[in-house]
Amino acid sequence: MKLSQLIEKIQTEMIIGSGDPDITGLVFDTRKVTEGCAFICIKGANFDSHDAAAEMIEKGATVVVVERDMPELAGSKAIVLKVDDTRYARAFMAAAWFGNPATKLKTIGITGTKGKTTTTYLVKSILEHAGIKTGLVGTIETIIGEEKIPAKNTTPDSYELQETFAKMAEAGLEAVVMEVSSQALMQHRTQGFVFDIGIFTNLSEDHIGPTEHASFEEYLQCKALLFKQCKKGIINGDDPHAKAIIEGHTCEVESYGINEGNDLVAVNPVLDDEPGHLGVSFETKGLIELEVKLPTPGRFSIYNALCAISICRHFGVAKEDIVTALSQAHVKGRIEKVKVSDEFTLLIDYAHNAMALESILTTLREYNPGRLICLFGCGGNRSKTRRFEMGEVSGKLADFTIITSDNPRFEEPLDIIADIVTGISKTDGKYIQIPDRKEAIRYAIENGKRGDIIVLAGKGHEDYQEIKGVKYPMDERVLIQEILDEMK
Repeated sequence: MKLSQLIEKIQTEMIIGSGDPDITGLVFDTRKVTEGCAFICIKGANFDSHDAAAEMIEKGATVVVVERDMPELAGSKAIVLKVDDTRYARAFMAAAWFGNPATKLKTIGITGTKGKTTTTYLVKSILEHAGIKTGLVGTIETIIGEEKIPAKNTTPDSYELQETFAKMAEAGLEAVVMEVSSQALMQHRTQGFVFDIGIFTNLSEDHIGPTEHASFEEYLQCKALLFKQCKKGIINGDDPHAKAIIEGHTCEVESYGINEGNDLVAVNPVLDDEPGHLGVSFETKGLIELEVKLPTPGRFSIYNALCAISICRHFGVAKEDIVTALSQAHVKGRIEKVKVSDEFTLLIDYAHNAMALESILTTLREYNPGRLICLFGCGGNRSKTRRFEMGEVSGKLADFTIITSDNPRFEEPLDIIADIVTGISKTDGKYIQIPDRKEAIRYAIENGKRGDIIVLAGKGHEDYQEIKGVKYPMDERVLIQEILDEMK
């Protein structure tokens, strides 16, 4: 590919060298430089590859893309291009490198604090039930046809994303639904194309800290970027931040919600509480009229379903396909029921912040359980505020809390647990501390009583536990089976 084709859609200044060479590769990893490639310098948290630009040229880079003046490269044999932001430029160059594959797919991007993962799977389920081959990119995995690739990030970097789109198009997929994180929007990972549909689910204080967002305002502003990069915007009109999210939007906007005034509204919700089953039924009015029955409980399940319905309506999916797909949908680690007893219900959920935990506990409380038991821990090297808040939420809403370990990372599990206890001590909630997660789960199962609902919160789909920089295998489903076998 010629350099001119690679940079066709970005503004560049050729500060050193001239010409329009053939480019053999697009590289931003200093370990992967090849002869004749274009190397993009990226300033990261721990390393700025601008400092290695001269070395990259010596290793064979024909073109170097930078975002600052590089007088030290004067006289080098490479072309040096200056851009305003190399991450932004990388996204457009990656799209060009793979032949702008997003133009061959219907692209759906979902952002928000929670609901992203569940909604992506609901959308994929509905579209595929209607015969529309759909790929998925998200927190759990990337799905291309029958191939499932475990995820490293909620939203991959721009090069990997464009490569994934290209594979999807080559495999004959017609659409892709993906989670779009605030970090991805801030780092321009989803630039280089325009989403056909952009979605906002909800917003609460999360991902705020030294390694994430500096403030809630920055977090909101990053989420809002999606609505300057999509053709159709769909928002949860009930969320108090909805207006701020779409301020300055460049897309058409429609809304969904439970409250009147939205374009699509859920009405007449009914809790479905049968032996071994917690669900909810409701009807919709407005843009489309349906009678929906979900195999997952509560208000947030209604919101997730409304969001999926709003999206799939634009694909002309038949009403019966939407209803059937929603009635059968299950998502790993999201209100996932694991059968352990005929006496009580055990659920696995990814709720890992105060808002999510409050949402699921409030929802389950509506089903009038004998006792509501909450087992959770908090991640290390993250905001302590999250620990205090989650402890307080569980203390207020659960009948009993089992405080355990999550991903301690480089912190001591007992220190994290102590922070959670600080929060729960503000309440009258009863609790026990069991640092070993398997033993905590064993305690919950062995002490379960008729009518109890037990929630294992925080891990969800994750199948590891991160300790001192190492990820050890740990899947709660496996732990549960081991405990049941040992109990026999």
